[in-house]
Amino acid sequence: MPVFKHDDGRHDEGADDSRLDDGQAPPADEHTRLLPNRFDSGRAVMLSPDDPAVSPYNLWTIRMLRYLTIVFTLLTFVWWVLMLVSAFATPPGFHTRGSGFYAFSYASLALANMLFTLIFFGVPSKSVRVLAVIMSGVITLDMIMLLSVQKTRYEEGWVGTTSVIWTLLMSLWTLITDRTVKWGKEEEEERLTGRAESRRTVTEWTAVLLSTIAYSIMTVAIVLITLTIILRALDAGVAPPGKLYWVDGGRYRIHVYCHGNKTDAAGTKLPTVLFEGGERPVEQSLWDFADNAVKNGTISRYCFADRPGMAWSDTSPSPLSAGFAVDALSEALAAAGEKGPWVLASAGIGSVYSRVFSARHGDAVQGLLLIDPLHEDLLGEVASVGRGFWLWFRGAISPLGIDRLPGAIFRGRTSRDRIYGRSAQQSGKYIFAKLQESLVAGSFTKRDVESSRQIQLRDTPLVVISSGKQIKHSKVWEKKQRDLTTLTDNLKRWNIVDGAPHEVWATLEGRDKIERGLKKLVHA
Repeated sequence: MPVFKHDDGRHDEGADDSRLDDGQAPPADEHTRLLPNRFDSGRAVMLSPDDPAVSPYNLWTIRMLRYLTIVFTLLTFVWWVLMLVSAFATPPGFHTRGSGFYAFSYASLALANMLFTLIFFGVPSKSVRVLAVIMSGVITLDMIMLLSVQKTRYEEGWVGTTSVIWTLLMSLWTLITDRTVKWGKEEEEERLTGRAESRRTVTEWTAVLLSTIAYSIMTVAIVLITLTIILRALDAGVAPPGKLYWVDGGRYRIHVYCHGNKTDAAGTKLPTVLFEGGERPVEQSLWDFADNAVKNGTISRYCFADRPGMAWSDTSPSPLSAGFAVDALSEALAAAGEKGPWVLASAGIGSVYSRVFSARHGDAVQGLLLIDPLHEDLLGEVASVGRGFWLWFRGAISPLGIDRLPGAIFRGRTSRDRIYGRSAQQSGKYIFAKLQESLVAGSFTKRDVESSRQIQLRDTPLVVISSGKQIKHSKVWEKKQRDLTTLTDNLKRWNIVDGAPHEVWATLEGRDKIERGLKKLVHA
C-alpha cells in the first residue's frame, strides 16, 4: 500500500508504518532489501515500470530459483561431457550396448534447455510454457517406450535411462521456473507500480521470439527422436538368425550364425568357411553368396559373426582395435562350440580382421581367401580426422532419424533393411562401430595387422581376388594388392576381375572367381 507521511509526523489512517516506535527502520524483507530509501521520500512512492528496481529478482524465491537453475545447468554440462567422451573412450561403468548416441542426444537437449532457461530467465513466455508441456509429455512417452521394450532397455542401460529421465526433469524444471518468474514479475510490478505490466519492450519481445524459436526446434527434435524410438521398437521384434554369446567377461554379446554340414555327401570332413564382412555386415554382402555356395556344393558349411556394433551384435566399449574384435570373435566361436578347421573368406577392411585371426589361430586355419582386401598401409585413410569427425557428427544426429524415417515412411524400408540391409549404415550402432574402427585404425589396429604379418604361418594356402575397377583407378591399390599376395609362401591364385567393383561378388564373373577360389581351398 502506498505510504503517506505528513510534516507533523502523523500517519494517515490505513497507512503502513515505515519505522518502528523508536524511530528505527523496520528490518528488511525480500521486498525491500534491494530498495534502500525508496519509501523515505516523504510522499507516496510509485515507480515507473521501466525502473530497474521493478524486477522479479527482488524476491528471494526468484533468486534462489536462478541459483538452482545454474547448479542444474552445471550438473547437466558435466553429464553431457561424459556422454561426449564416451563416444571416443568409454569411462568405466558407462558402456552402453547400443550406440550411446541416444544418451548423448538427450544430454544435449537437457543442456540446451537449461542454457535457454538461464538466458531467457527474466522474460517469462506463455509459448515457452506450452512448448515445455509438450516436450515433457513427449519425453515421458520416450521414457515409457525405452523402458517397456526389452531390447531398447537392454541397449540403453542405466546411462540412457538416466539421460532421458534427467531430460524430463529439466523440462519440468523449465516449466516451473517460467511460471514462477511470471508470478514474481507480476507481484513486484503490482507492488511497486500499482498494476501488473501488460506491455513489453522491444528487447523483451525479441527474447520471447528467440526463446519460442529455440524451444520449437527442441520440440521438433524430440518428436523426431520419438519416431526413431518407435522404429527401434518395431525392429526389436526381428529375431537374429543365429545366437548371441556373451564375451569380454559378460560385457556384451556377439551374434554367430552357422549353416551347413561338417561333411560332404561322401562323408569327408571339410573345413568350415568363416566369412568376415567388409564395410557392411556379412548379412548384407556375402550371406546370399554363402547360401548359394552351400547349395551348389562349392562349400559344405559356413559361419559368420557380426563384429561389435554390426547387425545383431552389441557395441563394445571404446577403444576397439582389430585385435580386441578378433578376441571377441574367438570367444564367441568357442562359446558356440565352433573350433574349425577354418577357411577364412573376407572382403575389404574385413581382411584386416581375418589376417589377425589367422595369425592367432594358425593351426586351425587351412586357407585364406581375400576379396579386394584393404592393405594395412592404407589404414591411414580410414583413420583420417575428417572421416572421424563426420562419423561422429552423423552419429550425434542419428537419433533424429533424418535419413531413416523417410526410408521407412516413403521407401518401404523394412526392419531387416535397417538391421543389416540397405539402411543399416544409417543406424547409430553401425555408425558408432565405424567411428570406433576409425579412431584406432592408424594406431592399434595397424600395429595388430603388422604384428600378424610377422607370425602368419607361411605355408597357409592363399587366394587373392581383386577388383579390376579399383586397380585401374589407382596404381597404389594395384601395388598394395600385389604385396598382399605375398602374405604366405603358398599363393594358389591371384585373380583380377575386370569390370568388377570393390564388392567383387556383385558381378557374375566375380562370384564365379570367388566360388572357384573357395572350392580350391575347401577341397584341397
